Amino acid sequence: MTSYNCGEPACGCADPGTGCDDLGCSDACGCGDSCGLNLCGPCCLGDPWTLMDCIDPCGCSAVTFGGWTQLGYHSDSTRMSSAYGDLFAFNDVPDAVNLHQQWFYAEKLAEAPCCGMDWGFRFDLMYGTDAQKTQAFGNPGAANANQGSWDASLDHGVYGWAMPQLYGEVAFGDWNIIAGHFFTLVGYEVVTAPDNFFYSHAYTMFNSEPFTHTGALATYSGIDGVDVYAGWTLGWDTGFDQSNGGSSFLGGFSTSLTDDVALTYIATAGNFGARTAGESGYSHSIVLDCTLSDKLNYVFQSDLVGYDDTAAGGAFGAQVGINQYLFYTMSDCLAAGARVEWWKSDGIVAADNSTSQYGITYGLNYKPHANVVIRPEVRHNWLPADATLPDFNQTVFGIDAILTY
Repeated sequence: MTSYNCGEPACGCADPGTGCDDLGCSDACGCGDSCGLNLCGPCCLGDPWTLMDCIDPCGCSAVTFGGWTQLGYHSDSTRMSSAYGDLFAFNDVPDAVNLHQQWFYAEKLAEAPCCGMDWGFRFDLMYGTDAQKTQAFGNPGAANANQGSWDASLDHGVYGWAMPQLYGEVAFGDWNIIAGHFFTLVGYEVVTAPDNFFYSHAYTMFNSEPFTHTGALATYSGIDGVDVYAGWTLGWDTGFDQSNGGSSFLGGFSTSLTDDVALTYIATAGNFGARTAGESGYSHSIVLDCTLSDKLNYVFQSDLVGYDDTAAGGAFGAQVGINQYLFYTMSDCLAAGARVEWWKSDGIVAADNSTSQYGITYGLNYKPHANVVIRPEVRHNWLPADATLPDFNQTVFGIDAILTY
């Protein structure tokens, strides 16, 4: 990475002219006549600025610090949310500009030499309206506001604090092992805003997938083109605590079927803790990621969750979802995307009555700067004509901006 003086841009226009040069970068970027806002051709973003440029300009430290700030506005709550701040979706505080994620992390990667061993760690801290959905809400007592252990009680109205990761890491040979509190492997969308294309999240991600675990996870990469995962956790969404005897398997694999097609299968099995009220369950997520061309990418995801539903007298309940994504990259500055989703719950979401729920989202990712992405989107949620869930159908406009550093 190129190093720059603190506070100075990686590339800029000290003496811009008119027209395109007013909006882009001069040839100091090394990109000839291209322009930062040239939406039809190449754009020159330069290198992003990071905290480490100031903390460790010489690149001597093995520990990396970083983070991001995410601000966003959405006109209505994402379903299943139906009331202000009800915690039934990430975007549940509508018609206001919210600080969703003020994020800070510190990490040391474990990078073992050929015949040796290395250690590392990761710590994440976040404040914002996303915090209460990212806390260890699977811990005992966390279902009650401002209660529960680890970070589950760190609430301030619709805002709060979360510590979604704190783990140690050891690497040796083809093995990597982490132990502590860490993000799940399940699913395609993730909690961390810069790692998603869309501002809002799919029904499946919020309702049918864990976000975090506490336990241990091993990754084996000794098979060419395949990573194998296997670990044990204290159920779903726990933070250094155990609810209802939670004890479950987390594992699966990821592989490249061809140069352009990648497959990931991740499963959880056992007692999920608070999620299954101490009963046994099983879930899996299958993600197929296909590069169709230099500019076009397609993703298919299918999730299944099943467990004994104690609220329904011990009857078996299930959730299933299918998400499809299509992304078109116009330049390094601009990309367009669409997400089509179907989700259905049978028994284990009490209010839903086994009704199919549909959504389609389309939006843009626009980068005016290497450190900034702006994500406008329009989302349509709807039910079948004979559905009984009230006030579900809606069209939502949302836009957010993420500053990374």
